[in-house]
Amino acid sequence: MGKKIFLSIPVKLIAIFLAAVMFSGCASDKQRRTDEDFGLDSTEISEDLLDDIGTAKQIFYSLPSPLETAMLLKSAGATYNEELLNPVSNTSNYTTNRTMALNLGIYTTDLSFASLFDQTQTSIDYMNAAKQMADGLGILDAIDNNTIERLEENINNRDVIMDIISETIMSSSSFLTENERPALASIVLVGGWIEGLYIATSLVGDSPIEDNKLVERIVDQKLSFEWVLKLLEDNQDHPDVIAIMEGINDLKSTFDKITITTSKIQPVPDEESNVTILKSESTIRITPAIFNELSEKIRTLRQNFIS
Repeated sequence: MGKKIFLSIPVKLIAIFLAAVMFSGCASDKQRRTDEDFGLDSTEISEDLLDDIGTAKQIFYSLPSPLETAMLLKSAGATYNEELLNPVSNTSNYTTNRTMALNLGIYTTDLSFASLFDQTQTSIDYMNAAKQMADGLGILDAIDNNTIERLEENINNRDVIMDIISETIMSSSSFLTENERPALASIVLVGGWIEGLYIATSLVGDSPIEDNKLVERIVDQKLSFEWVLKLLEDNQDHPDVIAIMEGINDLKSTFDKITITTSKIQPVPDEESNVTILKSESTIRITPAIFNELSEKIRTLRQNFIS
């Protein structure tokens, strides 16, 4: 595939920056983001970084949140298709901590996706579905009745809706990690990450992959995938993590077939904002056969998550 530009940042600041981007409100996102993606070259994952910031926290905040995933999809030209979302009627099927954690992540991604396309009633339905998952996990007050009421009262105000979703994601993740349930927190995040990939690959369908911005966003997740593995491996003794590792490891074999090479990072000053942005050019190499293989494995994994 052709070349594209992506943004990068100094290695020592990765965790702090991504935490701010992913879990701040949408208003902050508008100030900090462009339609370009944030990228991390695998060569930037150094021992010094992990030592300086702390492995678990750094990994957790380096994955795209459900809200960021939905924003990346829309910026790449994705169109809305409600048939791709996990039906809210499935909520009664999820009775274990693992299935509730996976589908809290999935429903939150679906909620973000619907909200960005101004699907008002669907947004309320999926917030309620996410609430059922959070209640089942005992995440107290992460999504309470007040949250639903605020969503309904501001249903025509996208900025407020994005703020509510961002707060919901942060509250759920924070509650689990602060109450010594990091394995479930990681499963929530992985569920949302897979859902974003499922929606994206489904929307590509049979379209050509050459110079396809949505395909580029999907391939970028090869970089995030390294963090997915590290996050799960950090909790690999937990039975709920063990239950999903086989499918995740199978996905790795396909991601390994995709190559991404990056040029030297160049500083580009922005005089208006008085901020220096680091830019780099990356070249993606993926064949239609590899993309189809990746899409099928994601579809299978996601089906296992929602079944």
